Amino acid sequence: MILLGLTGSIGMGKSTVATMFAEEGVPVFDADAAVHHLQGPGGRVVAAIEAAFPGTTGAGGVDRPALSAAVLGDRHAIRRLEAIVHPAVAEERAAFIAAHEDAPIVLLDVPLLFETGGDRAVDAVVVVSAAPDVQRARVLARPGMTPVKLDAILARQMPDAEKRARADHVIATDVPLAETRAAVQQVIACVRSSEGR
Repeated sequence: MILLGLTGSIGMGKSTVATMFAEEGVPVFDADAAVHHLQGPGGRVVAAIEAAFPGTTGAGGVDRPALSAAVLGDRHAIRRLEAIVHPAVAEERAAFIAAHEDAPIVLLDVPLLFETGGDRAVDAVVVVSAAPDVQRARVLARPGMTPVKLDAILARQMPDAEKRARADHVIATDVPLAETRAAVQQVIACVRSSEGR
């Protein structure tokens, strides 16, 4: 099995590319979806988050806007939160990989792959990228997003140029979808041929 890490800064089109890999038959572990599950109603990190950040959870699990407000711009608070969430996500990821051990390729969709050192646990890294103005327009179109919030998020993420420099494969998403899909197919073919599959 080849473990491919998929990453890219906010608004780069990572979800779209992950879906394309899935449509090509590649099992995709979505770290964000795992976090939502863990923080949802009855999620196993909800109590720990409430203990660390009182008033940020309720019947529906973690109140994401309240938690975001509690940690935004506070490095220590972010580290406390990550110490709760990251080990739980790692367990979910390990279970996913074990469940797909017969697949020739498994894709791990991890937003902060480089930032958390996750690139050391995969065989190759795919970075999704788009021009800065395209990225900014996409993100600012999201509900509740503001330029200040976007800048705070970008400050926590490795710059796109550095991600591209460290990538084994770069997939552009500021091109027609057909070109992005062709790039996904090319990565899969490249990875399979490198393994003689």
